[in-house]
Amino acid sequence: MPEFDPGSFSSNMEQNPLKKYFRQPKVYITLPSKGKYYPEEAIDMPENGELPVFAMTAKDELTIKTPDALLNGQATVNVIQSCIPHIKNAWFIPSIDLDAILIAIRIATYGEELEITTKVPGTGEDKAFTVDLRSVLNGLVTAEYDDTIAIDDMEIGITPLTYKEFTEASLKTFEEQRIFSIVNDDDTPDAQKLQQFSKSFAKLTELTVNTLTKSIKKVTVGDTEVTNPVHIQEFIDNADKQFYTYVTEHLDTQKNKFSIKPFEVKSTEDEIKAGAPAEWTVPITFDQSNFFA
Repeated sequence: MPEFDPGSFSSNMEQNPLKKYFRQPKVYITLPSKGKYYPEEAIDMPENGELPVFAMTAKDELTIKTPDALLNGQATVNVIQSCIPHIKNAWFIPSIDLDAILIAIRIATYGEELEITTKVPGTGEDKAFTVDLRSVLNGLVTAEYDDTIAIDDMEIGITPLTYKEFTEASLKTFEEQRIFSIVNDDDTPDAQKLQQFSKSFAKLTELTVNTLTKSIKKVTVGDTEVTNPVHIQEFIDNADKQFYTYVTEHLDTQKNKFSIKPFEVKSTEDEIKAGAPAEWTVPITFDQSNFFA
């Protein structure tokens, strides 16, 4: 066995002389949620409410381009925790914060402008646009989440889904969509198609209801406050359709507040003559192949 060398141990513990060249924060972000809805251990919120955002490392960039890791959400979690160290567990990020966080990381890494290329409707010609991500980010962080719904004599307390819940729901939906593709296969017998469709439809229905249930954290009636998830699930399963519709519409309204608005375009005279509409919109999508490239 080699002898222990105190000098070697001491040298390994010395401060890295290259530390001053480590990456520094490029952006500071105020979360749309203002830090609300996070478990205490998931975030270390600065007193001023602004989280420093670092640019991605080479390892982060490789991670974000790994298909399997992207599908299950692990790549996104790893990159967020690398670029925003104050977020200790990115699985608990409220869904309303996710787009703002990704945009901030994108700005810190590549700058404030995002180029989007799309086809002009009516002509099919490619056209490039430059989006100001600072403006997009500002629209997200200034939106306010309304987490209370009044229905008759009840007050419903809601919360955004966490990134983990959102990812799990997306994966289940993806699995069911694959089954639907089998149903549309002409080589599959009709009886088998019907069986698979019924099974898939039932699972998607259950998924939709469960997602709603996870969004409801408490129901208050007078002096009684119900927070037990089992009781809330039982209530949702037995509530009338109007209640379900009312809560779903409210959740959709909140979701839209934190959705990135499409880029509005006005066609040139030549484009209009070629068949393009006078005004149209371009959706800003987070495709990792171009958003983080």
